[in-house]
Amino acid sequence: MFSRAQVRRVLQRVPGKQRFGIYRFLPFFFVLGGTMEWIMIKMRVGQETFYDVYRRKASERQYQRRLEEK
Repeated sequence: MFSRAQVRRVLQRVPGKQRFGIYRFLPFFFVLGGTMEWIMIKMRVGQETFYDVYRRKASERQYQRRLEEK
């Protein structure tokens, strides 16, 4: 893996330390989050995406609540 010194050296090379401090890493996390979102929407595992499963489970929960109300 990487040693702690190697990781620290790479992190020190990211520009903007004086002006932005720890917030200089924010664009990297923004891009990472957008990439994860795109993968969950577009990439298929078998026949389903993450959002297909989410919508199906949400509708199943809503259907169960309606059955319990009656």
